[in-house]
Amino acid sequence: MESHKDQATGVATHTIDALVAIIIMIMGATVIYGSRKLGSEWTTDGPGAGYFPFYIGIILVISGAVVLYQSLFGKEKNTEVFVEREQLGRVMSVLLPGIVYVGAIQVIGIYVASAIYIALFMIILGKYNWLKSVITAFVVNAMFFLMFEVWFKVPLHKGTYDLLSGLGY
Repeated sequence: MESHKDQATGVATHTIDALVAIIIMIMGATVIYGSRKLGSEWTTDGPGAGYFPFYIGIILVISGAVVLYQSLFGKEKNTEVFVEREQLGRVMSVLLPGIVYVGAIQVIGIYVASAIYIALFMIILGKYNWLKSVITAFVVNAMFFLMFEVWFKVPLHKGTYDLLSGLGY
């Protein structure tokens, strides 16, 4: 007999399925709305700019509605816990720094933000030596800088505070 401690607690999978279905339906409705503004009709020149996105939006809304119905009223609801606390913690340990990284790109640019991101990931999650982590992060981003900025001549976002402005790129 299982004790109360052994039983996983949390949100059921069918509830998460319903939430994702609603999000997909909202995305589909947004696509439909935008494509209607672009012109989703067939014109004398052929399909309007929003013709194909309109139908993709309809497919998203219908698919979301089917999943929502199945998750709420289906015969075989998946009542297992979607994610346990420990698993969620591991996901968040990657997701939250990723969100901060994306925001940091806007402020300090992709090269500096990436160097910090790589170094911190190596130190905190990978448990690597800080010196090895900083050197690796610098070398990786220096290679990306050379590849994009120098060789391909494709400038990547430098951020609001261009910390690499002294390099002339």
